[in-house]
Amino acid sequence: MIPKYFFLTKGVGKHKEQLQSFELALRNAGIQQCNLVNVSSIVPPGCKLIPKEKGLKMISPGEITFVVLARNSTNEPHRLIAASIGVAIPSGKNNYGYLSEHHSFGQTDEAAGDYAEDLAATMLATTMGIPFDPETAWDERKQLFKTSGLIIKTTNITQSATGDKNGLWTTVVAAAVFVPGKKE
Repeated sequence: MIPKYFFLTKGVGKHKEQLQSFELALRNAGIQQCNLVNVSSIVPPGCKLIPKEKGLKMISPGEITFVVLARNSTNEPHRLIAASIGVAIPSGKNNYGYLSEHHSFGQTDEAAGDYAEDLAATMLATTMGIPFDPETAWDERKQLFKTSGLIIKTTNITQSATGDKNGLWTTVVAAAVFVPGKKE
């Protein structure tokens, strides 16, 4: 199966049980009704990023659904957690792109999102032979990647949360959800 589309989603959940906090995070993300299968980080050639709302209409309860999933949990009060998916899409319909998953403690949405986006773009850039200095700041490399004409889009989706003040499990998820083209 080669998916034609993918969408990005995120969620957060809190509960006294860790598994139920994960379920609530999936509900918040809108993908709790699927049998999720984690896959690695390749965006197939020609696979298009679509809005979450459109993607959610294309999946069915019980469906085996392929995702790249970032997830983090804590029951430590006030601890900052984040989960992020980075995306790098190449130009040209015959080239594949990259997704990255990142989960961290103590990072803001922006820091975690930039990190995940940088990971995906760097993986793509190295496969395409784009020369760059890995020590250069992400903003500078992002410009270099886009001006090369080989990487046309980078983005991320990130969910952060602070641990519940009463010690409930807090779980964050971010996901790239693959959708086959047959359900349009």
